[in-house]
Amino acid sequence: MTAWITQWGSAIVDGILTVGDMALFGWQMLRWMVTRLPQRGTMLINFYQIGVLSLPVVSLTGTFIGMVLAVQSYYQFHAIGLDSHLGVVINTSLVRELGPVLAATMLAGRVGSAMAAVLGTMRVTEQIDALTTMGADPIHYLVVPRFLSCIMLIPALTIMADFMGIVGGYFYSVIILEIDHAAYLTHSRNGVVGFDLFMGIFKSFFFGGIIALVSCYHGFNCQAGAEGVGKAATSAFVYSFVLILAMDLFLNIVLDRIYYWLYPSGSHFL
Repeated sequence: MTAWITQWGSAIVDGILTVGDMALFGWQMLRWMVTRLPQRGTMLINFYQIGVLSLPVVSLTGTFIGMVLAVQSYYQFHAIGLDSHLGVVINTSLVRELGPVLAATMLAGRVGSAMAAVLGTMRVTEQIDALTTMGADPIHYLVVPRFLSCIMLIPALTIMADFMGIVGGYFYSVIILEIDHAAYLTHSRNGVVGFDLFMGIFKSFFFGGIIALVSCYHGFNCQAGAEGVGKAATSAFVYSFVLILAMDLFLNIVLDRIYYWLYPSGSHFL
């Protein structure tokens, strides 16, 4: 019993210390963002690595998610004679929930792990210490550009995932399942409003900030050796994914209250 209590107590203390350390890390980053923004060349490099190189995987993921939603939902709607309403479920699910969450998850795996690995390698090889020695602040030079790139480009990647998911769902529903084209588009247009798209894009800003902050923090605090770099990359993805889901729950509670205040009883479907 004593060993069990000691183990859990140590884990709780370590968790509190990690949260506090990450908060201080984020505060230093925000202070640099207010004081001085990174140079244009540094930002463009991160834009390309985070945004442009992520387009193929995000587009492919969005397309297959839209098609999977069509496959999973068709038989339930066909049983009650509402085949033409299939687009409402697909498009609403994509723009409100699956698009931003899955795009953020894919980027946490691709971008977050890569950032943690790069910064971890720089920590292990003492490149970060060299920047400090030369008078450059490593948080301003390494973290701020990555954070700004994430919060600025992940919303755009979310829109791409939504678009490709809608195209994939339309293709499978209309071409494969032979649902009426005009009815599918009509119900889809009437069932999705601008606030649905706003919810997904709004949440993606927070997801991008989580990915950048958690990944850069684990990279900066990487342990020595190749094993430490691997653990930093793994921890960056795992913690980012968990925090994305937790933030998604909180934002859904808040945004759903606003949504049903604007559209009581789902009146926009009529």
